[in-house]
Amino acid sequence: MKGGVLLTGASGGFGILFARRLEAQGYRLLLHGRDQARLQMTLNALKKPDQHSLLLGELSARKDVEALIERVQGEDDLVGIVNNAGFGVWGGFEQCENVPQLDVLRVDLMAPVMLTHALLPRLKRCHGFVINVSSLAGETPLPYMSTYGAAKAGLTFWSEAMRAELQGKVRVVTLAPGPSPTGFRAISGAPKGKGGLFSTSPDVVVDASLSVLARGGGYCVPGWRHRALWCLQKIVPRVMALPMMARYLKP
Repeated sequence: MKGGVLLTGASGGFGILFARRLEAQGYRLLLHGRDQARLQMTLNALKKPDQHSLLLGELSARKDVEALIERVQGEDDLVGIVNNAGFGVWGGFEQCENVPQLDVLRVDLMAPVMLTHALLPRLKRCHGFVINVSSLAGETPLPYMSTYGAAKAGLTFWSEAMRAELQGKVRVVTLAPGPSPTGFRAISGAPKGKGGLFSTSPDVVVDASLSVLARGGGYCVPGWRHRALWCLQKIVPRVMALPMMARYLKP
């Protein structure tokens, strides 16, 4: 075994694929999620389930994040973190309830920062790694998913700054995918079809991030469709892009 890896959001979406790929590479997994039944399904899908652990908790609750940190700090062989857990709330900012929108910021941004800061000293000792699952939603303001875009923008900027600071000490991957069929839409409430032209397989997304990790870390936009979307985000001026996005995403 290469050591332990904490994987948040392991009960669905990219989490299941990360679990399979990392197990195949010889890592022992600390699978974190808030739904025990779905987390158990991830564990059952692995080839050696008895070698991995399940950790339950709600990342929107500070006490649960602190409890998770305390639990993982007891793992002597921790070598990596995959900050994969995240969700969004689709709809007009004024119409959406305040608590869920704040929870988006807590789960998508604050929890990764807290976990990584607490566990970084041991990752430095073993030249470990951090994979932060961000989004192309963090590259431009996102009408009708405003807090999700804000959280992912914060995650991307923090992750990239940390990568520069830790160069040669800890490998950091900032994964920035676009649309992918992971079940995210159902959780966020977003309608089907939005962004479908740029949809990319979850397998492509996860494999691309692990390839970048193997090369020492970096900013990863996976697949040619997502790279095309990223280029459009860079080319189209915001004064034009924002009204277009607002019309396209309006409920």
